[in-house]
Amino acid sequence: MSKKAEPIVIGKFGAVHGIKGWLKVHSYTDDPESIFEYKPLLMKSKGQFQEVNIADWKRHSNGFVAKIVGFDVREEAQALVGLELLVDSDKLPNLEEDFYWRDLIGCQVKTDNGYDLGVVTEIMETGSNDVLVVKANSNDAFGQKERLIPFIDKQVISNVDITSKLIQVNWEPDF
Repeated sequence: MSKKAEPIVIGKFGAVHGIKGWLKVHSYTDDPESIFEYKPLLMKSKGQFQEVNIADWKRHSNGFVAKIVGFDVREEAQALVGLELLVDSDKLPNLEEDFYWRDLIGCQVKTDNGYDLGVVTEIMETGSNDVLVVKANSNDAFGQKERLIPFIDKQVISNVDITSKLIQVNWEPDF
């Protein structure tokens, strides 16, 4: 984990539900219901972070709806539609032998033979497996600007050392 807690997006408000200010909530957490366990839950409105106080929530269809303190009618709640829900990163559970995808951003990627492939700039979800987007070094010997490396543990990913910000891969540099 980084030393300074940064807000992490864990969901967002969807459409208004009903006339009493309830909103649909889209959760990005592994256990969707756990979004309501994070305290304090934050939202960013007009460039400012504000605490979100949830008075009540319930399952609805395939998702959730929530009643937010201070937003008692549909028109007030409409102002929250589309806003992201965040939590300070230090509120996320510690992972003992694992890591969060966000921890991989900025990691140096090297082959098992020591060739420096570049730095992870993002991670794409593809359905079958996630893919590291690696920005190559400007002096890459193979003329690559970017590499897409599948995150397949043990087959492609040999080692991940979050402390050293280093990912070792079984990957050919010219691919």
